[in-house]
Amino acid sequence: MQPPEKETGSPDPESAFAPLTSTTVFGRPIRRVYWVIIPLMVCFAFVLLLIYQRFNPAPPDHLVISTSDGEGDYASYARLYQSLLKEQGVDLQIITSSGGMENLNRLKDPKSDVDIGFVQDGVGSPDEAPNLVSLGSLYYEPIWLFYRPGAKGESLSRFSQFAGKTIAVGKTGGGTRSLSLRLLATGGISHANARLVDLGWDAGAEALQKGEVDAAIFLGTPDEPLIKTLIENPHLRLMSLDQAEAITRQIPYLHHLVLPHGAMDLKNNLPQEDIHLIAPTATLLVRDSLHPALIYLLLKAASQVHNGPGIFEAKNEFPADKDDQFPLSDDAKNYYKSGVPFWQKHLPFWLATLLDRFLLLILPMVALLLPVIRMIPRIMNWRVRSRIFQRYGELKFLETQIKPGVGSEKYAHFLDTLDRIEERVNQMKIPLDFSDHIYVLREHIDFVRARLRRVLGPGR
Repeated sequence: MQPPEKETGSPDPESAFAPLTSTTVFGRPIRRVYWVIIPLMVCFAFVLLLIYQRFNPAPPDHLVISTSDGEGDYASYARLYQSLLKEQGVDLQIITSSGGMENLNRLKDPKSDVDIGFVQDGVGSPDEAPNLVSLGSLYYEPIWLFYRPGAKGESLSRFSQFAGKTIAVGKTGGGTRSLSLRLLATGGISHANARLVDLGWDAGAEALQKGEVDAAIFLGTPDEPLIKTLIENPHLRLMSLDQAEAITRQIPYLHHLVLPHGAMDLKNNLPQEDIHLIAPTATLLVRDSLHPALIYLLLKAASQVHNGPGIFEAKNEFPADKDDQFPLSDDAKNYYKSGVPFWQKHLPFWLATLLDRFLLLILPMVALLLPVIRMIPRIMNWRVRSRIFQRYGELKFLETQIKPGVGSEKYAHFLDTLDRIEERVNQMKIPLDFSDHIYVLREHIDFVRARLRRVLGPGR
């Protein structure tokens, strides 16, 4: 009498194969895919956070700008910038200075906290400040040379005519002084043949009106009250440069401007004739490490402040890429070419910055993640195959134990082991595209079972 064999029964198709339903991903049951997706997503999130914090930091909400003394053009414009940036949640701290030269020196100094500075074209050299970039020109800063006519009332129209005279050339450390000395040198004027005194805006004007100096050079816009005061003074004259065009050809960062007669006072026709002037532009310099989002914010503020028409400027002429001295920031180039980025144009600054940072990171990360996503089915296939091959390994090991002479007492043990292998196979939940592997494995189990009975079974 043969020992009873264990009933294995027919495998349940619903338990053997995972149907393609809403509970599957890549044709695999969701719970089977979790162990692959969750570690990948955790790694992805960690890398994203690391890059987000280390390589794409948020823009600071505090900036420092170096301007001029409290009443100068630079300080006045900085206060307008301060108000506009405050609306966007950015605090702009204003630090006064003696002028463009000191502003430049502060920007060059790595120990300085200054991020932004107003500087005239012609002040400094990019070779001396490789860490600085320009955001463009903001407006014209004409050079005004007022002088006291001699006893004969002669008019002066060239720098070379100021030999032997006392000239106020601007405050020490200011951009006016630096530019004045260079312009006087074009006419052969220096400390060797003239008395050049370092007097700033107010002190120079006062000395000129008192007759303590013969001439004074100023740098500023025609909106300055002091300029109008000096033009109205009957004892002073504003020099009209007859070589203005020639000077701009030799010094490219200077522009030839014409102050029309009557432009300062139509009623009294001041000035009484067209005045030929030369002018650099005021430039906004920043450190090249300044966050791109803040560069766009500054340019947006500069456009609001400087894009109006003036005596010398056409509407929307500024800010502009007129400065060929310091290199223009790449972000400024994009601004002048395409304007403000879409997000900053339509959203608050903080939200636009957040979206910019997110997109800057997520797009390349998605590009990197796509190949990984494509590998998930392969990983899942490998795991399913490994489970099937594990059963094959158990089956192969059992088959090697079935040998004549082993002893009939091993028959029941081998048969029970074989039944357990078959039960594990029946309980495996695998995708339908692996069903052929399961059927083949079952055939091999039946083959080993038949061999077991033939070699060790009763009645062999």
